[in-house]
Amino acid sequence: MSIYVGNLSYTVTQDDLTKVFSDYGTVKRVQLPTDRETGRARGFGFVEMESAAAEDAAIEALDGAEWMGRVMKVNKARPREEKSTRSSTGYSRRY
Repeated sequence: MSIYVGNLSYTVTQDDLTKVFSDYGTVKRVQLPTDRETGRARGFGFVEMESAAAEDAAIEALDGAEWMGRVMKVNKARPREEKSTRSSTGYSRRY
């Protein structure tokens, strides 16, 4: 499982997030999505930790915490939803 971390500063790095989350356990992976066109950070990321207990401890401690001038939103990441497209009739269609 992965942790969603939202409302991040646009200057945050993978190393920054690793340091913060490592206080609660071993960090396996950090992802910081960037905008395709600008290459700029999108203000959120995902952290994977070694155990569910470490994830729970990090979520409990960091959700709502102020860091780098912003109040973080930290929770369990939800699975990605399928993208839908509009047909010529205006109805959404899932692929």
